[in-house]
Amino acid sequence: MGARGDALSRLAVSAALAAIAACAIALAAPSGADQTAVSGPVRVVDRLHEAMLGVMRRSADLTYHERFELLAPAIDAAYDLDFMARKSLGRAFEGLDEPSRQRWLALFREYMVANYAGRFHGYAGQTFETLGEESAAQGTVQVSTKLREPGAAATVLNYRLRERDGAWRIVDVYLKGTVSELALRRADFAATIEREGFAALVASLEGKIGDLAAGKIK
Repeated sequence: MGARGDALSRLAVSAALAAIAACAIALAAPSGADQTAVSGPVRVVDRLHEAMLGVMRRSADLTYHERFELLAPAIDAAYDLDFMARKSLGRAFEGLDEPSRQRWLALFREYMVANYAGRFHGYAGQTFETLGEESAAQGTVQVSTKLREPGAAATVLNYRLRERDGAWRIVDVYLKGTVSELALRRADFAATIEREGFAALVASLEGKIGDLAAGKIK
């Protein structure tokens, strides 16, 4: 490609990063017009989907690390990652020393972003449809959506959100509408800790992140 081509490529990625970052900032500080159009929880989910589709459309021209950098700010803005990281370990989190807790919070975030960055290999006309929201347990709200892909059955994705410090954040995703992603991970993580300990769980997650980066997990 040459030096000029490399420079143009870097400029394109930087521009895309800025666009996704702007979207993430809007999640935290929505405009008055946006607030009157949709509710806070729906706005969070819709803008996450917009960021995801933006990366999917460009995924064929991006490396894993470029997709990771583009998606990270939107995921940080949409999810309550610290809450999810703690819940994914349950009581085991309370038994960790502070350095181990901080290591887990950082690793869980990396794993969350890697799951998106590692699976976005192309775009085939996918769209998201937001169906609505309803009240859920413990003061949370569920936003129901569908991922539509031409030639395939729609995938139901329901997001559970809670409000903290005046901002709505996703705390769980229900695959096929009913299967809690957080519950699945908690069961998996708990089994690993019980069998082999926390260090083994960290090594396992690091291995999965490496596989996602290498394209070994689809």
